[in-house]
Amino acid sequence: MTPVTSENAVTPDHAASVAPAPTPLSLDLSAHRGAIHRNLPPALLVEHAIRRDEAVLAAGGPLLAVTGPHTGRSPKDRYVVQHPGSDDIWWGDVNQPFDPAVFDQLLAAANDYIRDRDLFVFEGYAGADPSQRLRVRVFTERAWHSMFARNMFIRPTLEELEGFESDFTVVDLPGLVADPAVHGTRTKTFILLDLERRIALIGGTEYAGEIKKSVFAVMNHDLPKRGTLSMHCSANYGGSRDDAALFFGLSGTGKTTLSADARRTLIGDDEHGWGENGIFNIEGGCYAKVIRLDPQGEPEIFATTQRFGTVLENVVCNEHRELDLDDDSLTENTRSSYPLTQLSNVDLDGQAGHPRNVVFLTCDAFGVLPPIARLSPEQAMYHFLSGYTAKVAGTERGVTEPEATFSACFGAPFLPLPPAVYADMLGQKLAEHGSRVWLVNTGWTGGPHGVGRRMALADTRRMLSEAISGALDEADYRADEIFGFEVPLAVDGVDSSVLDPRGTWADTAAYDRTKQKLAGMFRDNFETFEADDAVRAAGPKTG
Repeated sequence: MTPVTSENAVTPDHAASVAPAPTPLSLDLSAHRGAIHRNLPPALLVEHAIRRDEAVLAAGGPLLAVTGPHTGRSPKDRYVVQHPGSDDIWWGDVNQPFDPAVFDQLLAAANDYIRDRDLFVFEGYAGADPSQRLRVRVFTERAWHSMFARNMFIRPTLEELEGFESDFTVVDLPGLVADPAVHGTRTKTFILLDLERRIALIGGTEYAGEIKKSVFAVMNHDLPKRGTLSMHCSANYGGSRDDAALFFGLSGTGKTTLSADARRTLIGDDEHGWGENGIFNIEGGCYAKVIRLDPQGEPEIFATTQRFGTVLENVVCNEHRELDLDDDSLTENTRSSYPLTQLSNVDLDGQAGHPRNVVFLTCDAFGVLPPIARLSPEQAMYHFLSGYTAKVAGTERGVTEPEATFSACFGAPFLPLPPAVYADMLGQKLAEHGSRVWLVNTGWTGGPHGVGRRMALADTRRMLSEAISGALDEADYRADEIFGFEVPLAVDGVDSSVLDPRGTWADTAAYDRTKQKLAGMFRDNFETFEADDAVRAAGPKTG
């Protein structure tokens, strides 16, 4: 094996003891002739990335990379290797089965591909709770991808890196492509997860988010088997770690924005576990959307875009390397990856007690859901399985209204197991710990997208604050006639007219039709799930 370079200075951020585990399948480095750069600090990774023309340094110090045609994940190119006995996997569009023999062919191609190429290696953890964490080794051919991994996972101390043994290996090679005619892939791009042999193989895409989401899928596979719920959510706490709140939501619903509350301490912005001791962050960093980021509304996130150590993806800059966060010419999905150490109001230990409040965020572009509603336990299960949000009308000819999106457990693309596994665990934990559950609409009011207006962020924050503090526990509520959830009649500091979406529409008959239409979409989507009668009955009424 080629010796590892000595450039191994890693800033110690976290410490934990790790039990030994079998070494997973990995690259064969016995004939490798390139350099292997292991656990480089940010300064060296930046130097490599610039020297290799992978990225540029922008004003303020962030590393700026462009990911080419892949500016987001490629879910249709994601596969799970199917082994005998892997009947627990949720097979289908999310987890497409892949032949182990063909995986071995692509792994052999990867070994040939890297033979004369330099490699960058990051070793670290997923999971802030030492009893729940996964030891991860990430091989990349791009220096900036290694920096991304360093930002997103939990960084060990130098002592922990001595004799580091991984539980899972990620091999990320954007320049390696598949041959669909030979390998049976849809395109030249592939994201392959082998959960039995503990390795992920990624090729044909520069989008760094595939690295983090592959590891999240592993945690979604492993943690429930230990009695721990894995969750696609952000989390924070108030005056103490026992005042924790979870924020579930798909991209664009405000998960990162609303959990970054100056009055509360952030735990993490995207991936968490809920075990017997409480909740814990899976990651060591944040991966925030930064398109049209408001420096006044989100000052801490904005500040990270001006700092050394941040990795920006597909953000446009001018000839002076000054960023234009409003420019979406490369993609709407511009991203910033940064370590949690860049934030001031964050708990670097990444752990808290059992959540008192659980918030489901939806961006309802149909404009019919109330800005906040309280859910019963059965309604919570229903809406968790539904995972609803809505996308605004696009530029495609003929698309003139919002599109409903249902993603089970607010994270279907990352679930190796059937959604009912996670929903049942959530229901058990809600019952055990008495957590309140809220549905919050951060989308439109006064009409659908194109007619109405977006919910005011200040109002949303105020309503959430009142709910999480317990101030709404004794409020007066009305039961929604279609969805059944409870809507407060008044929230201190918020214009009460906002709380009744029907009253904000100029055409109330159009509101009624649109709401019935959305209720029908909910019911049609829920037909795909197995659920008990009480949960199914908690869905919206149509007719």
